[in-house]
Amino acid sequence: MNSFGRIFRVHIFGESHGDSVGLIIDGCPYGIDLSQEDFYDDIERRKPGAKGTTPRKEDDLPEIISGVFNGKTTGTPLTILFKNNNTRSVDYEKQRAVPRPGHADFVAAKKFGGFEDYRGGGHFSGRLTVCLVAAGVIAKKVLDQTTKPVPGEIEVKKEPVQPGKIKITATILQIGGETDQEKGLQKAIDAKDSIGGIVECRVSNLPICLGEPFFDSAESLISHAVFAIPAVRAIEFGTGFAAAKMFGSEHNDSIENESGKTFTNHSGGIVGGLTNGNELVFRIAIKPTSSTPKEQQTLNIESGNVEAFSVKGRHDLCIALRVPVVLEAVTAMVLADLLLADKK
Repeated sequence: MNSFGRIFRVHIFGESHGDSVGLIIDGCPYGIDLSQEDFYDDIERRKPGAKGTTPRKEDDLPEIISGVFNGKTTGTPLTILFKNNNTRSVDYEKQRAVPRPGHADFVAAKKFGGFEDYRGGGHFSGRLTVCLVAAGVIAKKVLDQTTKPVPGEIEVKKEPVQPGKIKITATILQIGGETDQEKGLQKAIDAKDSIGGIVECRVSNLPICLGEPFFDSAESLISHAVFAIPAVRAIEFGTGFAAAKMFGSEHNDSIENESGKTFTNHSGGIVGGLTNGNELVFRIAIKPTSSTPKEQQTLNIESGNVEAFSVKGRHDLCIALRVPVVLEAVTAMVLADLLLADKK
């Protein structure tokens, strides 16, 4: 459904053009400092405004409804709302007869019998990634706290934690196949179309042995969460698909010392489904924005005919530009959940 996590459990709700979008987090530890200001930096990173992003702008001021008292988390469910104030639903009402290519319009109508809120993509919209970013802000705080002993508690770990705080950083590697971001964006501008990109995430100072074999492997859980980001098309860890061209002796990461450090990191920091103490490295492919002004041929469900169609409204030229902070957020969610589970 719309929940993810075993201990640190995140539930998101709302629609793109509804009154608000929001999230509920169950299992957040008590005693963590949390205020509205803590969200500002990451929320700002997600906002449009740069070249290639949508002109739709929301204040995105988080309203903390429950789970915080006197500036600290209480240990009970956290509820946070973000109001939708800048909507233009008329852009979508006139498109109802023509499900937009690349969007969930057609399948959503089939799944929910036509009762879905179709405005702006409704519950399928990238608008809800603001909820993921908010969850990530809290998850990052959990990671900071979980790597230190809780006052009055003896910390017991299977393996020593690497020195320093866990650091999660996502960056854009390519836009439209170009490492020069401006050049990649110009491709789309010249073609009067949208374009995709590749985003890489790196996590340092992770403890050893987070994750489980097979179904709850660290990369399985990260992949599960990553595909909650609209527009993700692929993920690879370490050398990824390039590993298929390598010899085993070349791909194997030989262990350098007792801390688990390896001479190479082709595995991307995960072996046997468990973190191995090296840097976690993975990349995701982001598709071109489905909403493009370029004329396409698609079905009109009222007439039953295939006809020319062009998407109107306010959309990102390149969604990948706004993905890094969202990728950091879902990664933090997974790692916080794994760390909390490891302490049980």
